[in-house]
Amino acid sequence: MDKDIRAYYEVGDEQERLSTHGWLEFARTKELLLRHLPTTPARVLDVGGGPGAYAAWLADRGYSVHLVDPVPLHVEQAAEVAQVSGRHFSVAQGDARRLDEDVGSFDAVLVLGPLYHLVERADRLKALAEARRVLVRGGIIAVAAISRFASIIDGVARELLLDPKFRPMVEDALRLGEHRNPARIPRAFTTSFFHRPDELSAEVADAGFVVDAVYAIEGPAGWFAPSSPPDERSAEYEMLLWVARAVEQEPSLLGGSAHLLAVGHVLE
Repeated sequence: MDKDIRAYYEVGDEQERLSTHGWLEFARTKELLLRHLPTTPARVLDVGGGPGAYAAWLADRGYSVHLVDPVPLHVEQAAEVAQVSGRHFSVAQGDARRLDEDVGSFDAVLVLGPLYHLVERADRLKALAEARRVLVRGGIIAVAAISRFASIIDGVARELLLDPKFRPMVEDALRLGEHRNPARIPRAFTTSFFHRPDELSAEVADAGFVVDAVYAIEGPAGWFAPSSPPDERSAEYEMLLWVARAVEQEPSLLGGSAHLLAVGHVLE
């Protein structure tokens, strides 16, 4: 694994991200998944599942979940979540491009992180092909990506563009889709690939899937959401979710979302 990526995740911040500033991404991804996942107790493979937030949520709903992640710390954290919380799911260290799981052994595969950090298209297609291999006929895949325009919007929102070292990073991301942080600027993420919506759809299709939908996960609501989740009964919470849903498939706004979600299936 790329040493910069591994160093970024070994800090341990990912464990809290989806319950803090990533709360809208988490809430929206969950509701989008529920529209497409098969009914329980379907078998779900969570590839690049990190510290286990989605695996725990799915296990709690009655799914049979196996999580795979390349970061040893994430594997340890996910295993602890599975043990301590009582939300039983299995955990293993592994590479999205070379899965150990058997052919046709899962009803759904989540790829909610690996494509972020596979900069080469060939590697991304390998990961998607592996997901297809382990799916049953008719099986569902959900693939997350970071938008090509995430860094420029985030650079304005958090004033990162005031740092002269950040602007060249944004220029490279806009031109090539490749985001790198050789200066290790705090809050500027790590080595990644940023997709255009049509690129994401094309890669999922090229891996042999029928693409059912591409969604803006947070949409424009993501740029105004507070860094900690508001009360789910509050007007603010309802407003932000409503905005995200209202334009989730508007073609002219897809790239303005920090994260995208492509959902597809294997032909029967």
